[in-house]
Amino acid sequence: MTRQPTAMGARRRRRVRGTAVGLLLAVAGCGTVLAGQRGSAGPRVPPGTPAGDSRLAPDVQATGRSSLRADAIDAGARTLPRLRSLLVSRQGTLLFERYYNGTRHDRLANIKSASKSVVATLVGIALDRAAIPSVTTPIVTYFPELARDPDARKRAITVEHLLTMRPGLEGTSGRNYGAWVTSRNWVRYALARPMFASPGEEMEYSTGNTHVLSAILTAATGKSTLQFANEVLARPLEFSFAPWPRDPQGVYFGGNDMLMTPRQMLAFGELYLRRGRAKGQQVVSSAWVSRSCEGRARTRRPGTPAGDPNADPMRDRQYGYGWWVDEIGGYETCFAWGYGGQYIFVVPALDVVMVTTSSPDVSEERRGHRRTLFEILERLVVEPIARASPHPSGVALGGE
Repeated sequence: MTRQPTAMGARRRRRVRGTAVGLLLAVAGCGTVLAGQRGSAGPRVPPGTPAGDSRLAPDVQATGRSSLRADAIDAGARTLPRLRSLLVSRQGTLLFERYYNGTRHDRLANIKSASKSVVATLVGIALDRAAIPSVTTPIVTYFPELARDPDARKRAITVEHLLTMRPGLEGTSGRNYGAWVTSRNWVRYALARPMFASPGEEMEYSTGNTHVLSAILTAATGKSTLQFANEVLARPLEFSFAPWPRDPQGVYFGGNDMLMTPRQMLAFGELYLRRGRAKGQQVVSSAWVSRSCEGRARTRRPGTPAGDPNADPMRDRQYGYGWWVDEIGGYETCFAWGYGGQYIFVVPALDVVMVTTSSPDVSEERRGHRRTLFEILERLVVEPIARASPHPSGVALGGE
């Protein structure tokens, strides 16, 4: 994929001029230094390998293959009081790794809704292994009570509808979240929600959808989501998932509150950058990676006014199979996103993965946390790498 700046990217760049961090970014753009200028020497660090709290790859430090200004990235990161980590890798080499506000490399982060991208990957692996027949499999196969629901449209809901947030069910996120997670049966509650559209017609972001997928994984594989995740995903990536919360029936929370270290998040992003391959094996099919990162057009739910404060803050982004799709610095990016600022960005044309974790307790909309974070990544990471890469790889995740 070649660099094609979009109107959205232009709007984002224009916003930089009016922010405090804009001055920092403008100064940072005046020149380049070696990425390792402030880093300690050490061996090449593959994603997922334990390391200290600050590490830059020595071959980058020695040869200057990267045009990243580590000092400028670090200074920009320190303007974000809720930021906990920022990692950048390119072609499997860790270019930048910093931890903030008392966080260490081995501290597990609550990745919040970035969990949805993990659950979607597990569904892809289950499909590859024929544990789930197809994305078009109706979910009534696993929940026969839907056959008795008075709304016949529920019998048409498929696995794919859940993956793309288009089952047509009223959501369980936002103002509905509290009632859902305090209910006695999360799966039953999510499936009992009224239909606001026919399956496939409209998108409404809902954690209940991915929790139902976790229940399907449990039924289809005969294993808990945690056990299945460790066997088929974490083990090939050479780490293990820590247990995370379960619902009253014992189903592992599908779509929220998974725990990963930033290095593990980076390894997961590298899996998608490598089109499903890791450590010499195909963990999830290349076709699944493509479909996951094919952004589907989104429309506002009928009846939702344009100024509604409850409107989806990510409404300008597209959505695939559990992954968001947008551009950063003009480059198509597939990313996992969790509340508060938990991100895994995959930029295939530049062979780059970026990871950030932040406080999971405060919305990133407050005090412009997300806006500033995106500006730092675009101006101090993506654009310098692009300038040093006159011939991008041309690889796009959202297509063969």
